[in-house]
Amino acid sequence: MSKIISTDEAPQAIGPYSQAVKSGGLLFLSGQIPLNKEGEMNDGDIESKTRQVFKNIEAILAAENLSLSHIIKVNIYLIDISNFDTVNKVMSSLFNAPYPARALVQVSALPKASEVEVEVVAEAPESN
Repeated sequence: MSKIISTDEAPQAIGPYSQAVKSGGLLFLSGQIPLNKEGEMNDGDIESKTRQVFKNIEAILAAENLSLSHIIKVNIYLIDISNFDTVNKVMSSLFNAPYPARALVQVSALPKASEVEVEVVAEAPESN
C-alpha cells in the first residue's frame, strides 16, 4: 500500500501530483524546481537554484525522518548541459560516498521556465 507524503516546508505541487509517494520501502519524490516553500521562483544563479532544489528535497525527506543519505537514485534535468560542472559541485557539497546512482540530461523546457529540475528515489524503511 502506498502513502502520500506532504510537507509545508517545501513548495506545494503545481499540478495533479503529490510531493512524494512512499511504497514498498521506497520514497519517490516528484521533480523539484527552484521554488521556495512559498512557491516563488529562486532568481539566483544556477548554483543557487540547484541548492534550492535540494533544500526542497531535504524538506520532503525530513517529513519521513529521512535525509539526503537515504537517496539511492537521482534524475537531473537541465536546460543547459554546460551547467553540468556546477551541479556536480553542489552535489559534491551535499553527498558523501558512496554516491547515489544518477542520470543527468539536457531538456528543451521545464515547468515555470526553470533551468533545473531534480527527482529522487530514497530508501524509506516501512518503520518510518
